[in-house]
Amino acid sequence: MFSSTKQCSCKLLFQFQHKLRQSSKNASRSCSLKVKQILSEPLEEKKYEPEQYDETDSEITFRFKDLTTKLCNPDQLRAKPDEADLKFGHIFTDHMLKVFYHRKLGGWQKPVIIPFENISLHPASKVLHYAIELFEGMKVYRGVDGKIRIFRPELNMARMNASAISSGLPSFYGDELIKCIKRLVEVDQEWVPHSPTSSLYMRPTLIGIDGTLGVQQSESALLFTIMCPVGSYFSGSDDSVSLLADPAYTRAWPGGCGDKKLGSNYGPTIRVQKRALEKGRQQVLWLYGPDHQITEVGTMNIFVFYEDEFGERVLATPPLNGLILPGVTRQSILQLCDQWKEFRIEQRAVTMSEIVQRSRSGKLLEMFGAGTACIISPIRSIEYQDELIEVPTMQQQNPVYHRARAELVAIQYGHIQHPWAQVIE
Repeated sequence: MFSSTKQCSCKLLFQFQHKLRQSSKNASRSCSLKVKQILSEPLEEKKYEPEQYDETDSEITFRFKDLTTKLCNPDQLRAKPDEADLKFGHIFTDHMLKVFYHRKLGGWQKPVIIPFENISLHPASKVLHYAIELFEGMKVYRGVDGKIRIFRPELNMARMNASAISSGLPSFYGDELIKCIKRLVEVDQEWVPHSPTSSLYMRPTLIGIDGTLGVQQSESALLFTIMCPVGSYFSGSDDSVSLLADPAYTRAWPGGCGDKKLGSNYGPTIRVQKRALEKGRQQVLWLYGPDHQITEVGTMNIFVFYEDEFGERVLATPPLNGLILPGVTRQSILQLCDQWKEFRIEQRAVTMSEIVQRSRSGKLLEMFGAGTACIISPIRSIEYQDELIEVPTMQQQNPVYHRARAELVAIQYGHIQHPWAQVIE
């Protein structure tokens, strides 16, 4: 009886504390609603700045000022690999960032940087049964001036919060996570490669860890960030790829979650990727609908450069209509090309019949994929309905894909001083 009375008293006290917190937030509630609307809109239609994400729908966010750091003992430090032997996602740095969320404890807990370790999970954790999780992909570069830079992290934070809200996971103040991640990079700064073709890849991840079965919003979660040095995504001088476009397979659909960076979007694609490899193709060109609209290529956004019937050159890419991921590299390419003022830019549906027609007329000039891992990958051919479409991307003089990639790399490695590349002091 005494135990039951004590539990009721604690529950009433927690509810009272929660009401106090909520009343202190009423003044900013309208601002919070406005920001949530921003997060749900297409990336390129907003000018994103870190301070725009200072309000979310979480009760409490974690704060950089509360971050504590526990460094590795000397015997825990790992041998750093030769930069010439770097493979994507194989070797990880000495430390990691962790932040727990427990609604019953008031929300977000204090962030910590600790030695890299395995994660212990309850067997009933929601991430294991219902794929309640999301992640981001970001990179840090060591510039030609020796300074370390992170590329447009505010866009990743916007996308990560949008994914969290759609998955029933807690959102947070994006600028606070950026500060925590920058501190993690400072701790492991010797892991940032001293090479103009390598970088440090970061994987912020948020998972539901409730130890209860049931498809419902997560009461507990874990946000963690791990890092690994990576080399060039493709080897060799010819990094162009051949694609398999099979309308029998669909990656995303209207009203789904294809525009969120969730693990559940990637696992089901493995069997189709295997089929592409068996047919001698490197990637899958994902199609949608009866008119076979192109959406993404592998895990990248896709661009088409062509000449229209009036002789005008056009760069087209599928719109952010819920079927594709709002990529940071995608947005950067659109903004760079818009500054060039050399050709028309369109965000619209592009069908395979259009690709075939432009190829046959000799008006198809280039196609390329864009993403964090590879930056920009040129496309040389597409297998579609028993026909091999040759794309003359690599035959162009001073091609658009090469120019865009060169300018992005120049920004990332400090050849060009640019606000997109934030220096980590």
